[in-house]
Amino acid sequence: MQDDISGVRLSGRQHAGDGTRYEVVEPATGRTIGHVTAGTGRDAARAVDVAAASLEGWRATPAPQRGAVLRAITRRLRTADDLAETVARETGKCLREASAELALAADYFDWYADLAHTLTDQAHSVRPGLRHLVRTGPVGVAAVLTPWNFPVSIPARKIAPALATGCAVVFKPSELSLLSSLAFAELCESELPEGLLNTVAGDGPEISGAWLDDSRVRLLHFTGSTAVGRTIARAAGAALTPVVMELGGRAPFIVLPDADLDEAADTLMVAKFRNNGASCIAANNIWVHHDIRADFLDRLAARVSALVPGDPLDERTTLGPVRTPEMAARLEGLVAALGSAGARVHQGRRPESSGWYVAPALIVDPATNRPEWREEVFGPVALVRSFADLKEPIIDASATAHGLAGYVCTGDAAAGAELLARLDVGIASVNVATPTTPEIPFGGRGDSGIGYEGGLPGLLPFLAHQSIAVPRP
Repeated sequence: MQDDISGVRLSGRQHAGDGTRYEVVEPATGRTIGHVTAGTGRDAARAVDVAAASLEGWRATPAPQRGAVLRAITRRLRTADDLAETVARETGKCLREASAELALAADYFDWYADLAHTLTDQAHSVRPGLRHLVRTGPVGVAAVLTPWNFPVSIPARKIAPALATGCAVVFKPSELSLLSSLAFAELCESELPEGLLNTVAGDGPEISGAWLDDSRVRLLHFTGSTAVGRTIARAAGAALTPVVMELGGRAPFIVLPDADLDEAADTLMVAKFRNNGASCIAANNIWVHHDIRADFLDRLAARVSALVPGDPLDERTTLGPVRTPEMAARLEGLVAALGSAGARVHQGRRPESSGWYVAPALIVDPATNRPEWREEVFGPVALVRSFADLKEPIIDASATAHGLAGYVCTGDAAAGAELLARLDVGIASVNVATPTTPEIPFGGRGDSGIGYEGGLPGLLPFLAHQSIAVPRP
């Protein structure tokens, strides 16, 4: 890895930034693996200048040609082994999960390459004597702001539809995934016409503020915490800039008495511990029917004990470190607080390492009025309660303002789908641990976000329409 790089990339090249110099620390070891010098608001303004200048040529490029460019990025991502290793080292996720993330990112570019072909003008003659032509094009420059936990697939989910529609992009990655996101941006730039993707790392309020102050930025696309999302939404509202936001979650995971217990335990292990638990759609509040409680907890505890924490690059590792020491301290404090309050704690292994590892934990019967139960865990700690009446988990799930994801495990898929319809969430699954694909809309309700990513709905915010009425003989 390069020791010192710039966090400003304009027109496919690095440009010296004069912002904060970030130290990139590998969470598995605590060692410094690089430095990135961030940009400032001035660099953010320059990025919009470059993007706006490139917009007209890309807008005029026929949709099949834009799709061909996206497919070239797809091919690069499918063989980007070095990038997968960078993602694993920088974020702490296992290498196999980093590789899966790149495969998902490639799928997003491939899917939106196909959808680019569907973006054609349409003629309508629905009223006597009148004909309408509806022209469809890009909104213009789109700003993309992303978190650290999926530093390739989340940007891909936003940037691919932007490019497919003919938009140009300005991109601010998280300061906790700079090496991964900058390498991803460079990969995309190698296949794109100059100036279509411009990256500025730096202070979030400063960079996003510069973009919201610029009338040429016609859409802001953000993934992050609900608190930050509210701040951005207020500023965007003042600027009348449309936003799409994917925010926090508190997903319920309900195991019904007719579920296959081994299958349910396996599903939960993925839904909870994938990506070291750092996923907005991770299972958060786990409910198990009283009749199967003991058997299910035995299976779950055995699986937690079998997790192998260690070096993310080691193929034997099944659980990596969390991203920062502050995250580790918060999770350890959560486990200690719930244990002191009377919950039963079962913990797996923690390696002897200078890295930021947290022993995976199963917390049984935490009180539902505890703040730890009401908040998003975002780490390898599972909170489990039992129920006799299905009303209890439904009422608990309805008491939260978040509505991103929900899971049910049952032997009756139709009944499971009917139960999920009673939950106010945007993403739901029956006996499936990873419910999202590029073809399907991804989005939450309430405090979990505004709008959708993925599928056809993920394309629509990047489109502008003009209707032209003419007389018809």
